[in-house]
Amino acid sequence: MRCPFCRHSDCRVIDSREVDDGQATRRRRSCGACGRRFTTVEEPVLAVVKRSGVTEPFSREKVVNGVRRACQGRPVDEDALQQLAHRVEESIRAGGTAEIPSHEVGLAILGPLRELDEVAYLRFASVYRSFSSIEDFEKEIAELRRIHGSGATAPPN
Repeated sequence: MRCPFCRHSDCRVIDSREVDDGQATRRRRSCGACGRRFTTVEEPVLAVVKRSGVTEPFSREKVVNGVRRACQGRPVDEDALQQLAHRVEESIRAGGTAEIPSHEVGLAILGPLRELDEVAYLRFASVYRSFSSIEDFEKEIAELRRIHGSGATAPPN
């Protein structure tokens, strides 16, 4: 670790602590050359493997942007989107792997989005699962009704 003040490469760790419920490590360091102290925060890099094989760092902002499109015109505020992205990241990190397929990210989004807004969930699921017919929508709506225990039927024409 290089000192941010004098760029000397010999810095020693004075103290280490877990932060964010063990998701990161905070280290207090001291430079051997200039004697100044500084803090570093280390967290494991979570990488997403795309279908093409390309690997990129996980981005909460990408989750928020994708869900924001599904929530367009719905009564969902920005704070709820940020919380959803946080929940998605936590569930992915809880899996304990450093690399995760993009398909798994989509699956991790579906559950919290269903709880947040069912219409947005249907929109997202229709793209994510590549719905190709009205029957696909009907199956998903039937599943939503089953989950809610609602025996409601479709309104008459």
